[in-house]
Amino acid sequence: MVADFRKRFWVAIGLTLPILALSPMIQAFLGLGESWRFTGDLYILWALSSVVFFYGGWPFLKGLFDEVSKRNPGMMTLIAIAITTAYVYSSAVVFGLAGKMFFWELATLIDVMLLGHWIEMKSVMGASRALEELAKLMPSEAHRLLDDGSIEDIPLDQLRSGDRVLIKPGEKIPADGQVVAGQSSVNEAMLTGESVPVTKTTGTDVIGGAINGEGSLTIAVQRTGAESYLSQVIDLVRQAQETKSKTQNLANRAARWLTGVALGGGALTMFVWAVVLDAEFAFALERTVTVMVIACPHALGLAVPLVVAVSTALSAQNGLLIRDRTAFEAARHLNAIIFDKTGTLTEGRFGVTDTILFDSDFGSEQVLRLAASVEQHSEHPIARGITEATSNIPNVADFRAIPGKGAEGKVEGMHVQIVSPGFLHEKGISMTDARYEAFSEQGKTVVFVLVDDHLTGAIALADVIRPESKQAIAELRAMGIQTMMLTGDNRKVAAWVSQEIGLDDTFAEVLPDEKASKVKEVQGRGLTVAMTGDGVNDAPALAQANVGIAIGAGTDVAVETADIVLVRSNPLDVVSILKLSRATYRKMVQNLWWAAGYNIVAIPIAAGVLSGFGIILGPAAGAALMSLSTVIVAINARFLNVER
Repeated sequence: MVADFRKRFWVAIGLTLPILALSPMIQAFLGLGESWRFTGDLYILWALSSVVFFYGGWPFLKGLFDEVSKRNPGMMTLIAIAITTAYVYSSAVVFGLAGKMFFWELATLIDVMLLGHWIEMKSVMGASRALEELAKLMPSEAHRLLDDGSIEDIPLDQLRSGDRVLIKPGEKIPADGQVVAGQSSVNEAMLTGESVPVTKTTGTDVIGGAINGEGSLTIAVQRTGAESYLSQVIDLVRQAQETKSKTQNLANRAARWLTGVALGGGALTMFVWAVVLDAEFAFALERTVTVMVIACPHALGLAVPLVVAVSTALSAQNGLLIRDRTAFEAARHLNAIIFDKTGTLTEGRFGVTDTILFDSDFGSEQVLRLAASVEQHSEHPIARGITEATSNIPNVADFRAIPGKGAEGKVEGMHVQIVSPGFLHEKGISMTDARYEAFSEQGKTVVFVLVDDHLTGAIALADVIRPESKQAIAELRAMGIQTMMLTGDNRKVAAWVSQEIGLDDTFAEVLPDEKASKVKEVQGRGLTVAMTGDGVNDAPALAQANVGIAIGAGTDVAVETADIVLVRSNPLDVVSILKLSRATYRKMVQNLWWAAGYNIVAIPIAAGVLSGFGIILGPAAGAALMSLSTVIVAINARFLNVER
């Protein structure tokens, strides 16, 4: 439909140029007199206008039939009546009726309406590609293990429950299943929201679409196709999208009102002049046509799309991508915003938050350098967090991984080990420190540093909170908006993040199939809700929310499901969205008043209520007034730049 409106617009506007040149009213306005007239020019004008009317105006003529059949007249009805009135009356003038032709008015009205609807339709294109992006999370092939020990690569649709599949380091897991051999850490952040890669060993479950880490795994397939976890998420997204309510377009409501005014005003004008005052029919008809022409909704057709175009450009300049206009407009009603944690309020990466020293001979920086030296060759998120926390990292010799417990090596002549609490327990190393207990309660990950088998220090790491998050939450609360967090991460981590940035409420350890339900639960409190997230696990919730806001650095599916995308991944941009939405709505209302409000004054004058005072508004003056309202609407829309 977008392509159809675009094609009709370019054809119509191409024909409008010769229509303008051939129109007697335009020629008189330009002072050309008879110099541009030639034999048969009016018939050519009529023929060109007929093409514009029937081809360019077809969507509106069809819309008139649809709206009338549904007994719900709106913008299409008003446009169709306006162009039909102008066409029929002007055609009658060409073939002998005394009066003035409005073919130029007909053509420009159709041009503007096509342009307005084209802009509008492009702005409201929704999340139609969300399900395609979800499907892309799965690999195209799987490595199936045969009974003789050989491996064959097969398409996913050939996988069956009970098959054994090999997943190599760095590959996506092709199906839901259970590990039967191997050990690795698996990144499930895009599926469950868990910020820390989950260790997988024999007997643990894995989810299709998750990314395998450093080790190889062999799994027994349990669920494929429609039964898989990811397929269920896809269904949730589809259901939420299908049930999302659509807000009624402001311009349609104004058009419905103006339709009644135009039809009633035109009929009343004809009746009063022709029947009550017994005026000449040609005069009564001219008065009626003037009323209908002046009611032509040039400005109304652009009142909303022009503001949308300006606000969309403004938003793009500020890193905000509006994908669904109706949802963007609805943002002004928001009174609750739910944030995902990992990658939204936090950066989705580990960072060092604290250090503990057990040996006075070592300082915090030295402990970090020794730990970073051992961890510098590891790709594990905890290792990266430690290496990024310091500089001038010395080289390590005799590096060796301690399976499931950490790593060790020789650094500057010392035997350095970076290990988990389980390693200390296994070796019988005693450690009691209130700070460690406090960090554990906050959900932080703590690793210990041993130098020459002596407990020297500990390093606490956590998902790094974005520096803008606290300010964004404070500004939203100052605007009277409740702020909440919805995460698949554990309760301790969620509680720590919530306390750090000052949230009103927190939902933790929530699986993807529960996230949409949590959004519904908040909506059930009578709140208009926005969801902000970046992962596949957020997709159903993004679709369920009144307004879905995606962090641009997240997955494609989150972006495709969302109504608005924060390109810069900055939570403060949520505040900007709300402010821009409110300013845009104010500008839309102003434009609608300019577009339709002038009719309140102009239509009665066009009908001739001031004729007793010698004031009669002709069709040309009416058309000029109508055009002036269009100019005012265009200029007013541009002032959105100033008022934001």
